[in-house]
Amino acid sequence: MQAAAALEVELVLDARAAIGESALWVPEEQALYWSDIKAPALYRTNLKGLQTQSWKLPADIGAFALDGAGRALVALRSGLFWLDLASCDLTLVAEAPFDPAILRFNEGACDSAGRFWIGIMVDPLDGQASDEKGLLYSFRSDEGLRAHDDDCALTNGMAWNADETLFYLAHSYERKIFTFPYDNGALGARSGFIDVVAACGIPDGAALDAAGGYWCAIHGAGVLHRYTASGVLDRVVPVPASQPTMCCFAGPGLHDLYVTTAREKLSLAQLEQEPHAGGLFRFRPGIAGQPKHWRVG
Repeated sequence: MQAAAALEVELVLDARAAIGESALWVPEEQALYWSDIKAPALYRTNLKGLQTQSWKLPADIGAFALDGAGRALVALRSGLFWLDLASCDLTLVAEAPFDPAILRFNEGACDSAGRFWIGIMVDPLDGQASDEKGLLYSFRSDEGLRAHDDDCALTNGMAWNADETLFYLAHSYERKIFTFPYDNGALGARSGFIDVVAACGIPDGAALDAAGGYWCAIHGAGVLHRYTASGVLDRVVPVPASQPTMCCFAGPGLHDLYVTTAREKLSLAQLEQEPHAGGLFRFRPGIAGQPKHWRVG
C-alpha cells in the first residue's frame, strides 16, 4: 500500500457546508454540481472562476441528476421532484416510498441509459435511534420509481466499471462494499468486494479511475482510499477534513479529483482543528478518472 501524504490537497471553495455531497462533473458546462444535504441546496460551481450558483430546497436532498434541458431531478426527503433551474419551481415526480420521518434518500448515480439509482439512509427527524432499513431504488421516466431487493440502513459508494457489467455499492454502517453483476438495470447476485477496517471510519461516496481503481471517501477518518479492481487497498490520501463525503474526477482530461466534505456534528474543538470542514477540496492523483454519467432519462 502506498501512502500519499506528499500529494497537495488544496482547498478550492470554503463552502462550510453542513454536509457537502454528490459532486458531479458536467463537462458540457465546465461546472461541478454538488449539494448540501442538511442546509438543503443544490450548487453549481464553475471551476474556471469558481462562480457558484445555488438553489435552496425545502427538505434534505439526498441525491440529484440533471436532464440536460434546464432541470435537475432532486431526491428530497419527501420524494422525487423536478427542479426547474430557471424558475426554481419544484414538480413532484414520485412521493417517498418510505416513511420520511425515519428514512430519507441518500446518494445517487446515473448509468449510461439515464437510469438514476438512489439509496437511502436511516435519519429520523426526531433524532431517536431506529433499526429500520430501506431498499435501493432506480428511476427513469419510462420506468418510474422502482424498488430493488437490497435493504440497508445507509447506502453509499455507487459506481460502475467501464463497460457497466459491474455495479459497486457500499453498506456504510456495515463497512462493506459490494459488487453486483449489472445488465441494463438488472442487478445480479451480490458479492463482497471490500471490508473497510472499523478503525478507518465508514465508506462514503466513490469514483472509479481509468485503470479500474475504486476511490472511496472514508467518512470519519479524513482520508480517501484507492482499491484496485481486485479489492486491494493500494493508496491512502489524507484530506484536511475528517468527514470527506464524495469524490469526483473533473476538469480537462479528468485529471483532478474533487472531494466534498461535511462539518455537521463536529465539536467547536474539532472545527478549530479543521476550519475548512465542509469545503470543496482538490488534488491530482496521477491517474485520470473514468467519466460519471449525469443525465437522467
